[in-house]
Amino acid sequence: MSLEAALDQILERHEQVQTEMASGDLAPDDYIKLSKEFSELGPVVEAIKALHGARNEAGDLAELLADPETDDDMRSMANEEFAELRGKIPALDHAVKVLLLPRDEADDRNVILEVRAGTGGDEAALFAGDLFQMYQRYAHLKRWKFEIMEANESDMGGYREVIASITGSGVYARLKYESGVHRVQRVPETETSGRIHTSAATVAVLPEAEDVDVEVEDKDLRIDVYRSSGAGGQHVNTTDSAVRITHIPTNIVVAVQDERSQHKNKAKAMKILRAKIYEVERERQENERAAERKGQVGSGDRSERIRTYNFPQGRMTDHRINLTLYKLDKMMLGEALDEVADALTAEDQASRLAALDANASD
Repeated sequence: MSLEAALDQILERHEQVQTEMASGDLAPDDYIKLSKEFSELGPVVEAIKALHGARNEAGDLAELLADPETDDDMRSMANEEFAELRGKIPALDHAVKVLLLPRDEADDRNVILEVRAGTGGDEAALFAGDLFQMYQRYAHLKRWKFEIMEANESDMGGYREVIASITGSGVYARLKYESGVHRVQRVPETETSGRIHTSAATVAVLPEAEDVDVEVEDKDLRIDVYRSSGAGGQHVNTTDSAVRITHIPTNIVVAVQDERSQHKNKAKAMKILRAKIYEVERERQENERAAERKGQVGSGDRSERIRTYNFPQGRMTDHRINLTLYKLDKMMLGEALDEVADALTAEDQASRLAALDANASD
């Protein structure tokens, strides 16, 4: 199907949905479903109409300029308007194509954020802590709710592993490209000779699953309770409040001991478990479409080295798009993370648009 035929089809569907909604003969569930579709089609239809309007206006101006009876003043005015439209139409065309790209259904989801120390010992744990604080500050700037769900602190500070829940508008859309290996180059506080060390931390951003996404049956779970081993004062080792849940079909294991209540720890563990099972299914679907997505920006491979933070040079480099920013201080404060997310999103859109154009020309 050509792009123009696809645009006409969208306009027709928008009118059809509007007519059906106005009929008054719909069941409540059908009305809600159509209302959602109408709302989703709205921005696309608006962009298509703006593009068609600009093209029609340019056509009218071209006819006016081709008419030998057009006087000089009118011709001069038409030339200016025509030049302006010729610059405007490509941008409108691009906006329409971006809106036609399939949306990731998880973009509006809340997320489970996991940061783990990788190679590098104590320095890796410190860097994991720095990364976790970067996301925490970014969440604060975005006015998102940030809740630590489980934390395993290292002896020198930082984290061996830390998990948080981030709740807000469009969280996954902004953070989904953070999954992968983050490498740091800097002089550790414990280094007396001033040598630069390289260490790493692994980040996983999981879209939070809803009940309708993941069906977890009790028979598929093995739940173990045990005594907490971390910080907690007199409470430690006095009650079996820590919870470990194993999902037998996938062998996914989640352990939480952050809360003093076994019930709260179990609820947190189930929330993390659902997100992990949902991500496994998403990855399976992504792998099925791997050939179509070849060349796109990675957003899930946790073994992929995606970024380097070089503290002596004050720079951050994202290796997927060869983006280098000499504003590492703002990056670690969360203030430059939007700039990186915007660049990664634009690159992903560009690669998918290229595939869309290639399919349209076939």
